Amino acid sequence: MISSLNNSIAVYRQELLKHKLYKNILQPEDLKIFLEHHVYAVWDFMSLLKALQQQLTCTTSPWLPVGNPETRYLINEIVLAEETDINKEGKRQSHYEMYLDAMIACGANTENIAGFLQNLANGTTINNAIANSQLPASIKQFLEFTFSVIAEGHPHKIAAAFTFGREDLIPDMFSAILKEMQQHFPEFNIEKLVYYFDRHIELDEDEHGPMALQMVSELCGTNEQKWAEATEVSIEALKVRIELWNGIYEEIIAKNKAKASV
Repeated sequence: MISSLNNSIAVYRQELLKHKLYKNILQPEDLKIFLEHHVYAVWDFMSLLKALQQQLTCTTSPWLPVGNPETRYLINEIVLAEETDINKEGKRQSHYEMYLDAMIACGANTENIAGFLQNLANGTTINNAIANSQLPASIKQFLEFTFSVIAEGHPHKIAAAFTFGREDLIPDMFSAILKEMQQHFPEFNIEKLVYYFDRHIELDEDEHGPMALQMVSELCGTNEQKWAEATEVSIEALKVRIELWNGIYEEIIAKNKAKASV
């Protein structure tokens, strides 16, 4: 069943892997634009993760043995690493916090994402926070999709968006871009960002990737309708990722054209 799902999403994966965005991240300013958009995907990934944990384990008291112990183990192992991994300095941090630190080191703007999360902390609903924000349409669309899947509350759909909607090969590609950028701009501080992507590659290949695939298999089982729904969600997740990439690409091109015309 996993192989069939992979076949169904292959064309969208290839579109992502060959996206023109990658060849246009050439200057530090281009990278900053990428980071300021992509951070929302890093954050909402954590929201997918916690939605899965709430669905597949007991997160309230009194404790009850919810669901399949194997699935509980899989999601708790992923949560452990994503929420409390080891950063470049050897201290515990979530991957989102690592990413923020890397953005700051690069000189990227973190005020917008901080303000967005502060609105949520102050009690604004996620739908209102998205609708009332000044975020680009591509980011809004990306977030709306994520939280619509979460709101439906179907574990197999959330797991599909989590597993297949987050392109495993993209960190590898960006690691290569960053290392090349290090050579051309040695004064540009991207060591924390390189560490972030390298860490993602290590975890996804060795641990999280196989665990996530196993989790989808456990949740869909032999139910053909669930596999069909998981496939549909995976395709939609990749489509909104492509639109996110389109939005970043267009902003980079527009800014470079404006700079050239001055």
